[in-house]
Amino acid sequence: MRIHILGAGAGGGFPQWNCNCRNCDGLRKGTIRATARTQSSIVASGDDENWVLFNASPDVLQQLQQFPALQPARALRDTAIRAIVLIDAQIDHTTGLYMLREHKQPHELWCTSLVREDLTSGNPILNVLGHYSGLNWHDVPLADRFTMNGVPGLAFEALPLTSNAPPYSPHRDHPQPGDNIGVTLVDAKSGKRLFYAPGLGMMEDHVWAAMQAADCVLVDGTLWTDDEMIALGASKKTSRDMGHLPQSGPDGMIEWLDKLPATTRKVLIHINNTNPILDEDSPQRAELARHGIEVSYDGMEIIL
Repeated sequence: MRIHILGAGAGGGFPQWNCNCRNCDGLRKGTIRATARTQSSIVASGDDENWVLFNASPDVLQQLQQFPALQPARALRDTAIRAIVLIDAQIDHTTGLYMLREHKQPHELWCTSLVREDLTSGNPILNVLGHYSGLNWHDVPLADRFTMNGVPGLAFEALPLTSNAPPYSPHRDHPQPGDNIGVTLVDAKSGKRLFYAPGLGMMEDHVWAAMQAADCVLVDGTLWTDDEMIALGASKKTSRDMGHLPQSGPDGMIEWLDKLPATTRKVLIHINNTNPILDEDSPQRAELARHGIEVSYDGMEIIL
């Protein structure tokens, strides 16, 4: 199983277009050692030929161009993407669908019925795409293992996460099972497992069980502290209010990742532009290294 990180940043990417926080300003001016990141998305394959796209970020065209394996050039119009999975209905995970509208046939789209509802009402992107290539919708089961036609060598297990729905959802600040999901990717031959959850606001028993069973966890790395955005004056909401476990502090992501088996690979994704871990010389980055936690970047690969 091969997982390629198309984008490792949170909404807005890094640097964010209108942000002059220490990280964004420092990256532009070259005063910190850091790497730009596009908005979070991954692709996965069990045979290096057929790929599943997880989330379609606004940066999807740039991301596809930077990963040639997704363009096998077997015909005038071609792609190696056989299916698309949306883990939520957020703008930074769905807007890229507009950029994929020229497909010669309907995309095979997997998401929960609640995500589909948000994307046909509050933000009706799926309705608009019906006028172009269209979409074949598949409801993601939240209890049973499933496979996808045209995607050999991989199986999937999805579970509901407590995070937050987008502002245009009727479930905003009142999460429902299926607004956000985590997905375990399973290599059909080796049985190796990767748990993927770029938005994780609470550690529930079923989520923790999935993480413990995984050989690699690729999980929420949005903010370092719970009050990070408030302290900067960028928001009135805490990290947890926005549906993201902070890395530091009691019951934070570091504390949870420390409890995993020593053999588990631990990688953070969906990293906000304000997070000090983006500065590779920061004490926060050094602390992650002491805990054996990696920070994902665009182009990173995970082989299981």
